[in-house]
Amino acid sequence: MPRRTPRNALDRLRTPRGFHGFLKGASVCALVAGLLSPLSPAMAAGTGPGPDNTPKPATGTTAATTAAAADDHCGGQCSDILPPGQNGNATLAQILLNQAFGTRPAHAEDQLGPYANLATGYSGLTNDKINDFFNDASFGVPAGQVASTVRPAGRDDVTIVRDKKTGVPHITGTTRYGTEFGAGYAAAQDRLWLMDLFRHVGRGQLTPFAGGAPANQGLEQQFWRSAPYTEADLEAQILGAAAKAGERGELALADVDAYVAGINAYIDASDKGRYFPGEYVLTGHKDALTNAGTIERFQRTDLIALASVIGSLFGAGGGGEVANALSLLAAQEKHGVAEGTKVWESFRQRNDPEAVLTQQTGSFPYLPRPDDPQGRALPDAGSVTAEPLVHDRTGGAAGPGATGASATAADAAVSSARRGMSNALVVSGEHTASGHPVAVFGPQTGYFAPQLLMLQEIQGPGISARGASFAGLSMYVELGRGQDYAWSATTSGQDIIDTYAVELCRDDYHYLHRGTCTPMEKIERRNAWKPTVADSTAAGSYTMRVWRTEYGPVEYRATVGGKKVAYTTLRSSYLHEADSIIGFQMLNDPDYLNGPERFQSAVQHINYTFNWFYADSERTAYYNSGDNPVRAEGVDADFPVWARPPYEWADWDPAANTARYTPASAHPRSVDQDYYVSWNNKQARDYTTAPWGNGSVHRGNLLDDRVKDLVAGGGVTRAALVRAMAEAGLADLRAEGVLPDLLKVIDSAPVAEPAVKTAVDRLKAWRAAGGLRTETSAGSKKYAHADAIRTLDAWWPLLVKAMFEPGLGSGLYTAFTRNLPVDESPSAAHGPTGAHAGSAFQYGWWSYVDKDVRAVLGEPVKGPLARAYCGGGDLAACRDTLLATLGEAAGRTSAQVYPGDENCAAGDQWCADSVIHRTLGGIRHGGIGWQNRPTYQQVVEFTSHR
Repeated sequence: MPRRTPRNALDRLRTPRGFHGFLKGASVCALVAGLLSPLSPAMAAGTGPGPDNTPKPATGTTAATTAAAADDHCGGQCSDILPPGQNGNATLAQILLNQAFGTRPAHAEDQLGPYANLATGYSGLTNDKINDFFNDASFGVPAGQVASTVRPAGRDDVTIVRDKKTGVPHITGTTRYGTEFGAGYAAAQDRLWLMDLFRHVGRGQLTPFAGGAPANQGLEQQFWRSAPYTEADLEAQILGAAAKAGERGELALADVDAYVAGINAYIDASDKGRYFPGEYVLTGHKDALTNAGTIERFQRTDLIALASVIGSLFGAGGGGEVANALSLLAAQEKHGVAEGTKVWESFRQRNDPEAVLTQQTGSFPYLPRPDDPQGRALPDAGSVTAEPLVHDRTGGAAGPGATGASATAADAAVSSARRGMSNALVVSGEHTASGHPVAVFGPQTGYFAPQLLMLQEIQGPGISARGASFAGLSMYVELGRGQDYAWSATTSGQDIIDTYAVELCRDDYHYLHRGTCTPMEKIERRNAWKPTVADSTAAGSYTMRVWRTEYGPVEYRATVGGKKVAYTTLRSSYLHEADSIIGFQMLNDPDYLNGPERFQSAVQHINYTFNWFYADSERTAYYNSGDNPVRAEGVDADFPVWARPPYEWADWDPAANTARYTPASAHPRSVDQDYYVSWNNKQARDYTTAPWGNGSVHRGNLLDDRVKDLVAGGGVTRAALVRAMAEAGLADLRAEGVLPDLLKVIDSAPVAEPAVKTAVDRLKAWRAAGGLRTETSAGSKKYAHADAIRTLDAWWPLLVKAMFEPGLGSGLYTAFTRNLPVDESPSAAHGPTGAHAGSAFQYGWWSYVDKDVRAVLGEPVKGPLARAYCGGGDLAACRDTLLATLGEAAGRTSAQVYPGDENCAAGDQWCADSVIHRTLGGIRHGGIGWQNRPTYQQVVEFTSHR
């Protein structure tokens, strides 16, 4: 399995890139000695800046009393965790110390150990031991646990209290403005460098800011391609979102302004005190000796640029219509139109009857396959070409690394949505030991240092919450708990993105819009960079150019029936990146949110595609959010359609990109279901999701099977639900969901070859032990059943290809692998999430193998594949295929299966799986054992209700 560039966008970001090389040639001790004095106030235990920005002792008793003022109905039974640590800022001195000696700033890594230890400590977990692996998420700071108290900018209407254990900010305001000012100030204290990075990513201007490394080039290209906004676009979005929301909109705009003012106050204070993040020096923005240079102040539009990145990564389902068209054409070429369409639909699995569901009852039809599709605009064979984004390359932008990064970015930007992550387990009080609902849930957002999310507690007029928010968007808690309720989300992925074929007229840059030949709008970014201490990439430059139409940016060009067209991508949240702010505001408002019905009403205001979960002391609830546009009658949203009025979204206004959306009643939703699970699986019966792979075997089954068993037994506790989550997070989906049937085929006759028999016996022993990827003992960094795991990792891609390519043909097989990758094991760097990313087993051919093998065995299969593939449907021939590929896999060495990378030696199986926080700044962290679980996670059980 050769290593390849990771496909998750953020996995490719490497900045600052050259710290190690720099330190080798520098006198570290001399540098550190000269830089130790300017330390962040957050670093000095028990101190905070006074009105003149000089340190003053924390006032522990007062701070604790203030921070605990809000009502807390959790009774000490709310917990959370967010590795590696709260503090994501580091001065230049701290960065140099980390690179030279491995030291880290306070609270940079103190949540990583407890998080990692759950993998080996979950089996004996009891309620009283939960906070050995999680933080106490009660409101306030206990007396004697106050580490520092800050009145930002000397204000008397807000304090930021940080606790000794984790350094989480507890922001308490007496005015709304002061509360939000404090939230902005605290965000900058903890994540200023990260926030600055991502406002530049969102604007497509990362390379001039952070350096021209190929990974940075690819990242800015990927996001700017899908959201090529001008400054006027960004400003219009925040004003538009506020204007249509009435009083709440006015309040949101005021909150944003106060939040931005708080960020800027910290920029000014840290610049004056010289405790700003050291990355500004290493990237050439500030001078370490003279303090010359500028940290640009934030503005409203920066938040929209940030939101466009986060929404694109986690909340924008759909896309991939051109790839779908190409695989359909390949299927029709192989089998003819009718049979080829049948084969394609069986692999697409739009509405698989065996798929695990979050909403267990009811039907929620969304985007069913029309009997007579209208307006399809399938490309002529061989005519599709990707629209070039990058032009006029010079210097460091012209090398093979840079062009390769561009190709990867282009593929990621236009591929079928594979953005899921996050999971949720919620059990109603009817089935718990206490009679109160229990929830274990959180977002699986990858592992970065500093982390994309940050923890905080906010208490002020109209706001009372603790939890996680994306850095730079933390004017409200986005996932967390209120006074007597908690909420979380998983990526849902239903289709809100369509591809239109616009007919060209006059030349390649004019198109027909409702009968008028209309010029495309050219949007450009000219980016240039020079080498810095952090990034030694040679000076270079290029121009990014996007052609925008009313139907969205151009992604491809092709011919359809001989006519020249441009394929454009239109997303319902395009030009509406700020709209969700109202929903988050409601979630934080204790006067508004008083039960599950208000919860569902709040998240209806979130236009991104998420599954939302709720629990209080009595009730649970679920709602699937997103602006789902109503398609024209007969349109098949899985494929490109003509950009003509009969096929446009219902009531679509091109100028505002608004349309008629499906009503709340059409979205999967319920209250008080026995239990809910979600791991980016299918939401409900008849509700089509954009990603491929929602079939009979999905990682959602790993949760559903375990929680179903717990509910059947009754008396569910927080510890029991955590154990279920943790075990699912160590399970190999292939071993649990597919291997038993593969072994049935093999066992249909005796295995004669000794080496193959040994491999079979090892696989059986591993499966009997649970099919988990777990260490022999805590800290051993060696897997139990290591040989069986190595064998399955090597076998899976071999068996999939041997089973399916002969029947599909190489062309169709390759096309289908572009729709859905074959494998996503923890060490599979070729998978959508890349290596060392934690998230695994979401996308792969597990359902195809499962259905095909069961059919060969003669077992009943609902929603079968259109044809039999393994051995052409013959059991003996299928067995021969499995044995041949298993023998080949068993003969592969660890070094062949795990070839090593920049973090791991070849053959190091545990390291190949390990989770590594990718550095987005100057502080590095070591790897931890693999877990497939949320990055930020809550464990909650409320004991009372207002």
